[in-house]
Amino acid sequence: MTAPLLKVRDLNVRIPTPGGVLHAVRGVNFDLMPGEMLGLVGESGSGKSVTLRSLIRLHRPPIQMTGTVEYGGKNLLDSSESKLRDVRGGRISMIFQEPMSALNPVLTVGEQIGENLREHKGLRGKAAQDRAAELLDLTGIPSPRARLADYPHQFSGGMRQRAMIAIALASEPQLLLADEPTTALDVTIQDQILRLLLRLREEMHMSVILVTHDLGVVAQTCDRVAVMYGGRLVETAGVNDLFHAPKHAYTLGLMRSLPGAGEHRRPLQPIPGGPPDLRSLPPGCPFAPRCEYVTDDCRVGEPPLLEVAPGRFSACVHYSELPALKSTPEEVGV
Repeated sequence: MTAPLLKVRDLNVRIPTPGGVLHAVRGVNFDLMPGEMLGLVGESGSGKSVTLRSLIRLHRPPIQMTGTVEYGGKNLLDSSESKLRDVRGGRISMIFQEPMSALNPVLTVGEQIGENLREHKGLRGKAAQDRAAELLDLTGIPSPRARLADYPHQFSGGMRQRAMIAIALASEPQLLLADEPTTALDVTIQDQILRLLLRLREEMHMSVILVTHDLGVVAQTCDRVAVMYGGRLVETAGVNDLFHAPKHAYTLGLMRSLPGAGEHRRPLQPIPGGPPDLRSLPPGCPFAPRCEYVTDDCRVGEPPLLEVAPGRFSACVHYSELPALKSTPEEVGV
């Protein structure tokens, strides 16, 4: 059996706010295998991006992070800053959600790629410039050597996202954390970016955690899916299993809110209400106030995430009663 590349156990993130402590990530557990692409999905505010940033300890005090993020036999949450620097941006890289705010507006794109090459690969001068041009070419930017001298504002939205990917890949990481890399891009550019990530994953033998709120993106790209709601994982499954038969009422709601195709076309059924306030969660299952399958058992206590079938985990009391959708990832549009 291949050992996991990343093991996350009982990850918690607490953020102090004027209205009380916001428990943004609550007891998250998952493994990531070498070469695997894991989709982390859920509505805005479910804790996806906070989880992703906590994996490489980007949150600073007074934000509190507890639990274990094991990579290379070490807990990154307990590692010293000097040891973490070797991992962060080196063996684990991140593509941030909004490239215009993540890129430095006063440095050229070439300088920003070169910084990563200098820090993690020891390249300087012409060698760094040549490698930076190769990376821009790898991500599909035309005239890559000439574009090294350009600033982020001189790039289009799709090209800025490609530049962010080039920076992330400069260190040839084992793991790429992609925080909604296609948000705010038109569907043509979105498709190009997703295809690029898939190609680079194969060429560089990377594992990828892809954060998104779009199940269509997951259908196109991922091997396995982890669904978040109210700061915790409520279901994990292989992508085919999840689209065929969701085992959590929230996942079922997400699936029903997607446009179908072919014989499976049906009226959209939006999930009523909104996500819970993580400072004052309802008793029991946090999805209960919005769930059509809710019973008194759902309100007794918060259901744990349990294995309900080989390789499938659910935190739903009524997982066995949920209807199968009999849809496939290919039938879900992006």
